[in-house]
This record gives sequence, structure tokens and C-alpha cells, in this order.
Amino acid sequence: MAGEGAMFKFLRPRLRPQPIDIQAAALWGVAATSAAIYLIQPFNWLKRTFFEKPAESQ
Repeated sequence: MAGEGAMFKFLRPRLRPQPIDIQAAALWGVAATSAAIYLIQPFNWLKRTFFEKPAESQ
């Protein structure tokens, strides 16, 4: 592609992020998110917020 890597043209070729760097960052993000959900365990809040219908006020 012509525009591929255009964002990082100012960096030397050895310092430009490689696809494996981006993949590793995404993997660490998933791992960190999974760990946070495991530690916090917000399942009751998620259930109340997204899955239960709000009670109709009369």
C-alpha cells in the first residue's frame, strides 16, 4: 500500500513499530482487561446495567 507506515516515516526504520509489536500490545491489552474483570468481577453491575429491564414507574 502506498500509505502504509506513513504515520511513522519520521522514525528510523529500526525504531518503527513492526506488526509483531502491535500484536503484542493488543495481546497485553486483552490480558490486562481479562485480569481486571477477574479481580473486580462486576457481573451483578453488568447484569443490572445491560440485561435487566428498568422497572416502570407509575
